[in-house]
Amino acid sequence: MTHLVVDTVTCDGHGLCADILPEVVDLDEWGYPVVTGPVPRRLRRAAAAAVTACPALALRLTNPSPTPARNAIAAEPAPRRP
Repeated sequence: MTHLVVDTVTCDGHGLCADILPEVVDLDEWGYPVVTGPVPRRLRRAAAAAVTACPALALRLTNPSPTPARNAIAAEPAPRRP
């Protein structure tokens, strides 16, 4: 699943991301973006447009890789010697 990440130090609160992607970005009381959830597949182009449009370059898209289940990579036991 794709996530929109805001660099809160870099962000200047222009609000373009919320204008372009209101389904995923709200603005707080000071006008800074608050991401409300992951970016649905149907909105990935709009999310990429928001990243490109950000004048402070404070947005990025990430695709966190799923963590393997416990023991999913467990090694097979060594064969027993007769």
